[in-house]
Amino acid sequence: MELIPISTGILKPGDDIATVVQQTILLHEGDILVFSSKAVATVEGAHIDLADIQPSPEAYLLAKACGQTPESREATLQELHRMNGRIAGKCPRALLTELQPNGMTQGSILVASAGLDHSNTKAGTVIGWPRDPVESIRRLRKVLEVAVILSDSCLRPARKGVTAFAIAVSGINPFRSDIGRPDIFGKPLKMTVEAVADQLATAANILMGNADQCIPAVVIRDSGIALSDFEGWVPGIEPEQDIFRDLTLAQAREIG
Repeated sequence: MELIPISTGILKPGDDIATVVQQTILLHEGDILVFSSKAVATVEGAHIDLADIQPSPEAYLLAKACGQTPESREATLQELHRMNGRIAGKCPRALLTELQPNGMTQGSILVASAGLDHSNTKAGTVIGWPRDPVESIRRLRKVLEVAVILSDSCLRPARKGVTAFAIAVSGINPFRSDIGRPDIFGKPLKMTVEAVADQLATAANILMGNADQCIPAVVIRDSGIALSDFEGWVPGIEPEQDIFRDLTLAQAREIG
């Protein structure tokens, strides 16, 4: 498997990110393109100007408890409302949110600040995901004619450091079930489902970085992953199957 970074200058609203990719590399049949959600949101003009935000009393309380400005926390609250979310946990420097966006039919997404970020966007603004991530990847796949993954950075319970996950996918199955396959001693696996899209997003994120790399997309070539008709939000896990569920519920009870 080969990972090929797509380097660009600083992207701005109105840029055609698909054309940028086409001018940079000749795509092959079977390639998978991983796009940074913040890059796609940027060219779509989805940034939020904090000067236009009027903080609510709840936003002031969250800013005091978790840092950032009241305007930034109000932007998070508005994104929570837009994506059917709730506050799932908090610490002095971060706010954990759980999202169930329209069109996501299974599970939910745990992410900091409803996906909003102060980095890689102009001062006084925040940037989150595209307004409609599934429509964004649908358009990109139609133009580029390869499978597309929309990714974002994320954190993991009890682990230090940033990794990445797949928000939405078009053209591959985001999972591979190994249930029933034998292990090295011939015992059938009972639970193992590989998070294929998340692992590809994480591999791409090593090249993308989170600082000034200006690598908004990565081509994954010769992965051996079969194409599929799947297109949509990457499904989450149902609460009764989630080993971390008690942790988030306990946090939510503390928040009240």
